Amino acid sequence: MAIRLEKSGDQHRINLEKGSSSFQGEIKINLDWSKGSLLKKIFGSEVDLDLGCFYELRNGKKQLIDGLQFAHNQGGPRNKQTRQGCYDLEPYIWHKGDDRGGSSESGETILVNPNHINDIKRIIVYTFIYEGAAKWADTNAVVKVSVPGNDDVIVEMGKQTDSRRFCAIAELNFGGDNTITVRKLVTFHNGHEDCDKVYGWGFSYRDGTK
Repeated sequence: MAIRLEKSGDQHRINLEKGSSSFQGEIKINLDWSKGSLLKKIFGSEVDLDLGCFYELRNGKKQLIDGLQFAHNQGGPRNKQTRQGCYDLEPYIWHKGDDRGGSSESGETILVNPNHINDIKRIIVYTFIYEGAAKWADTNAVVKVSVPGNDDVIVEMGKQTDSRRFCAIAELNFGGDNTITVRKLVTFHNGHEDCDKVYGWGFSYRDGTK
């Protein structure tokens, strides 16, 4: 059974019991969307969505991870600290890789190490259209948060008509007590910097390419 967050602001709290079987495995944040020949026929090309996140640790460190950050061989394996993040070491968050062109059936996934959730303060999950027309309603984009031993939490973008190419989909707040609260956002922005201003991350930006 899955928990679906229907309206912006809806939230669901997940409990992980330290030392229990639920702490085995990985926390997965997956973005999936419609792919294939239909979208290519409609728009002339497939819509390329990218999954990314802003994160803040309890020690005050904060950064963002997405395909633009770890392009051009700036990423790496899950046990090494790179711009792709790191699963075994700080920030305990690792992007599995870019699904450029939407060829993968499973979309894009960010992994969070459940043994270090109390070292993380918050994550905002976002997506942006890197290539293709800004037709969110036709992408059927869905974010699924999967925590071992718990029901999946589903955030659907729905039939959105906003022309802006950047969407903050969900916020994960880590309580420091083995809990995670997932809250639906679905707010639209004019890129990373505009979203940053709304949610108060305070980063500086420059143009990037993949």
